[in-house]
Amino acid sequence: MSRIAEVLPAGAWGEAPADRVVLDYDGRHRRRIMLTGASGREYLLDLAEARHLRDGDGLKLAEGGVVQVVARPEPLLEIRAASPEALVRLAWHIGNRHLAAAVRRDHILIRRDHVIAHMLEHLGARVAEVDAPFDPEGGAYDDHAH
Repeated sequence: MSRIAEVLPAGAWGEAPADRVVLDYDGRHRRRIMLTGASGREYLLDLAEARHLRDGDGLKLAEGGVVQVVARPEPLLEIRAASPEALVRLAWHIGNRHLAAAVRRDHILIRRDHVIAHMLEHLGARVAEVDAPFDPEGGAYDDHAH
């Protein structure tokens, strides 16, 4: 078992990964946990403090090498609007309900919730169920926000 005590942000490392760990959104907020790579090899993630691992981050192995973090696709809602202004209004309603959201130029992704989907459709949104990696925006006090 290899120990990991350092996270390399996505884009800050360039070597070929020694392995990959595929995790959903909840599985990517960790401090200490046993992880199993795609190869079947086990790794002990042992960070000084809990943090959110993003798709493409690298987990630096104590003996050298990097394990790539891959965001597992999960059931989401893709929200689109007729105009940028309408999308901003929808984003406000989503934020007002304190929902985790991945904000893109022309759509927003949130976790599937039929009640929220109905509310957004009532507000004029086009809502589609999708399976995609989920990497929502960090909070105002999250030092790893992007």
